[in-house]
This record gives sequence, C-alpha cells and structure tokens, in this order.
Amino acid sequence: MILEKFRIDGKIALITGGTRGIGLAIAHALGEAGAKLVVTSRTDKFGGLESLKKANYDVSFFESDMHDKTVPQRIIDYVLDKHNRLDILVNNAGVARHGEMEEYNDDLLDSIMDINVDSVFRMCRSAITPMKNQGEGVILNIGSISGLVSNIPQPQVAYNASKAAVHMMTKSLASDFADKNIRVNALAPGYFRTEMTSLPKENEHWYPTWDKMTPLNRMGETHEIGAAALFLCSPASSYITGEVLVIDGGYTTR
Repeated sequence: MILEKFRIDGKIALITGGTRGIGLAIAHALGEAGAKLVVTSRTDKFGGLESLKKANYDVSFFESDMHDKTVPQRIIDYVLDKHNRLDILVNNAGVARHGEMEEYNDDLLDSIMDINVDSVFRMCRSAITPMKNQGEGVILNIGSISGLVSNIPQPQVAYNASKAAVHMMTKSLASDFADKNIRVNALAPGYFRTEMTSLPKENEHWYPTWDKMTPLNRMGETHEIGAAALFLCSPASSYITGEVLVIDGGYTTR
C-alpha cells in the first residue's frame, strides 16, 4: 500500500535540464515510477536522452535555451499539445558561475539570474494556469545548499543569491496555490558528482575542502537524489508543500 503511493503511472512530468546530471537522474526516477517524460536541454551531447529511451520510458525531447524569454511558454505549450495536461514540473535547468565580487561583471550576473531565477519564475508562471484548470499539480524546484549557507572555498555570491531566491519562490508559490491543490517544494542538493562539479585543474584544490566540510566525507552520486525527487513528486508526499529538502551528506550541519 505504501509503495503504491510512490507510483506516478501515466503522469506527465516535465524536467528542464533533464539530459544530464541531477536532472537526468530525476528523469530516470520519475520514468521508473511510471511517468511519461518530457525533458528539455540546450543539447543532448552527453547522451542522456538515449539512456532514457534505452530504459524504455515514454520520453520526448524539447531543445531549448532558457535565456530566451519565450521558451518557457513554448515548452508548456508543447507539453499540452502532446499530452493535454501537465502533472509534474521539475525546474532543474541552472548554471553556476564563480567569481570575486569586485570582478563580477554584469554579463555574468545577468546570466546567473536569468537562468537560475527568471526562467524558473517563467516556467512556474506558464505551468500554473493548466495545473489550476486540471485541479492539481506538482512543482519541484532545484535549489541548493548555496541558498542556505555560504559554502566554501569558491566565491559565488551571485549563485548563492540566485538559489536563495528559488527557495523563497518555492515557499511563496506553495502558499499562494495550496487551495488549488498545487504543491510546490524544492530540493537543496549539496555537492554531487556531475558535469557541473567537474572542476578545471586550477580549481581541483576545492575538492578536499568540500569533502572535509561534508560529514559523510564524499560527494553525492546522482542516483541518490532521484528517490527524494520522486518522493516530493508523488502522492507519498501529499501533505508536504512549501518545503526545501536538503540532500547534502550533512554539509549544512557544520
């Protein structure tokens, strides 16, 4: 009976940035639980879409660049045209840019905020109306421990601020739309082994600090986040909304 609550058979799940890293792991988890998947990305050069197809999931791909302000609405329109509804939206697309505050130029700042905050807002804005019309929906935003603590040693004030904004957006939406049976939660990952955390040689000295600051003394593997995402996207979490679930190997306990 309990395990059945983790099934999402036939649900339509949209995952932005769903062809690699955390987004791909979430897509696999939702697909395994029975969802029909739509994944978006600027490119599939890492073969993530093929891995979803090989797993025999019902999956389609929408190539997109979230810098384009029209893209979120076009993605939602594509999903509705194809499936007539949208049950689950996972806002995973994001970028990380490090840099010293006094040297951080406006182009970098705009890039961070445009993808990590503005595009998430636009995706939620476009998804809310169809979810209201169908009487239910789930939104899962991918935040970060960087929205909760100033993690070290990398200087990343703009990234930290962008993820804090995602957390507050999550709570506000959860409050505003709970009466419409729309649940909105977020995940706050710590350090996971993905393309985004593959450091250039000059920054490899960050790895020991990341491990030292993490009580489990290692980076997470992407499969370790999929189950948490499924929980928040499934009926198993039907009484949870407005929460930011931290998955960080204990990093924020120190």
